[in-house]
Amino acid sequence: MQRLFLIISCFFFQMSFAQSQTLEEDFKRTYGLWQKAMATKDFKIWDSITYSERKKEIRNKIYSEKFSYPQEVFAIPFLPPAIKDLKLLQSKANGVNGKAVFFGKVDFGVGGSPTDNLMVVSFVNQQAFWRFAGAEYVNLSGLPAVRSAIMKGDYTYLNGSDFQPAPVRIKNTISLTGPVQIIAKAYVYCPGRSVQAIVNGKSNHFFQNAKQAEVVIGGLKKGRNEMQFRVNKLPGGQGNEPLTVRVYAMSQVKGVKPVKVYEYLVKEKGSPKPVQTAAFNIDDKVMAKLAGR
Repeated sequence: MQRLFLIISCFFFQMSFAQSQTLEEDFKRTYGLWQKAMATKDFKIWDSITYSERKKEIRNKIYSEKFSYPQEVFAIPFLPPAIKDLKLLQSKANGVNGKAVFFGKVDFGVGGSPTDNLMVVSFVNQQAFWRFAGAEYVNLSGLPAVRSAIMKGDYTYLNGSDFQPAPVRIKNTISLTGPVQIIAKAYVYCPGRSVQAIVNGKSNHFFQNAKQAEVVIGGLKKGRNEMQFRVNKLPGGQGNEPLTVRVYAMSQVKGVKPVKVYEYLVKEKGSPKPVQTAAFNIDDKVMAKLAGR
């Protein structure tokens, strides 16, 4: 019986090890193909290796800024890092979600001397194949003790939730098929608070202790538009900080400034309404401004 138990244990260990090796190989293969597609501007490879929701997100943003698809997919100011000189520290899967953590001199091809940092790549298994779903760069310059520990083989830092496989968050469910009518951006200034916003029931945004603008997915349209948002106090916030929520219509005419079409302001020590729904109108006057007239 003891011998049988040992045989079974060895079998499951070998099977687990084989699966782990396969997962590592699959993740490396997928990222390698995606990186090559980006470097060579090969849309066919990019389209086949990228997670469908990720493709939709990119296409939506391109059309929301009135750029050309798929040409704009490859219009990035840097080259995605190759992994041939990076060490794969961790590869994990949970159902259809996977995550790989690479370490080394992550080189974006923008000059300078790359230092040892982390690159975290997310994958989703679709049609029995691991697809590229996104990548994040973790700069360890401010965490020298973590960098030193990893270089010595201590990967405790990777036990954090950010390095575990999890479902890829989908912000917008719409799927644009062409350029929007009016390019727009949602702007929020919310020290000490978070703001969840949705424009025209399509474009979802989340701002946290930020001064930030994001492209409105689906843009704006001439006539009635709508802005909904919820304001929450963050831990450590005083609850009396100023708050600004705006929507800008963006012109494609050189030299024409964005047109503010919606604004909600709360001065310092004021109290914002926790939930707001407001309509705003894009009329002929606004359209003329955007056209530079």
